[in-house]
Amino acid sequence: MTLPCIRSLSGSEIDAILARNHVGRIAYSFLDRVDIEPIHYVYADGALYGRTSAGSKLTSLKHGPWVAFEVDEADALFDWRSVVVRGGVYTVEKGDTDVEREVYARTLARIRSLVPEALRSDDPTPHRSVLFRIHVDAVSGRESTSVAPAVKPRGVS
Repeated sequence: MTLPCIRSLSGSEIDAILARNHVGRIAYSFLDRVDIEPIHYVYADGALYGRTSAGSKLTSLKHGPWVAFEVDEADALFDWRSVVVRGGVYTVEKGDTDVEREVYARTLARIRSLVPEALRSDDPTPHRSVLFRIHVDAVSGRESTSVAPAVKPRGVS
């Protein structure tokens, strides 16, 4: 039998988990309803970048941009890592100013590091035309590792 040993992750361990994964879950609420959905993302410069389609999620987020985001790695029942990010979601638009266009281009480049065809004619998900960034306000991570229980030899007290 194995036992779980749970500990908090360091900042560098959290960054590594966010950087090596690209699918997580975003949780958000509106009025008396809480939703959670899987999303593709890229972690860069301390923020999460993604894209979505117009619809109820964006409408809800315009009313309350605060979200939780989670990514997990699981190897076995007692061997896993989990990171939770809390922050605000902001849409990224092309805009009219040089700064807005630069932010849009940087965000699109990050998305294209994951899906090179994004927002091109051969885009596999062309309906996901809205780019967004999740500003990381707070982050935490935990890890569970399985350990064998300490067994004392017979006759030893």
